Amino acid sequence: MSRAEDNKLLDQYEQDVDEIVAACRGDLRGAVRALMLINEQLEQKLQRLSAVLIERAQQDRPHGLLH
Repeated sequence: MSRAEDNKLLDQYEQDVDEIVAACRGDLRGAVRALMLINEQLEQKLQRLSAVLIERAQQDRPHGLLH
């Protein structure tokens, strides 16, 4: 990744952070709490999707093979 791309990405992060803090009316603790809650929801969704993928992979595996 080039330095210009890095700077653009960091600028976008800064803008996103500013928007999150603004949405929480400047309450930094509230912004962190909101992000933690969203992260928890995303982790739960990822776990559910992983479980579905594992289940489907086991169903699709031919029976009677050693590997």
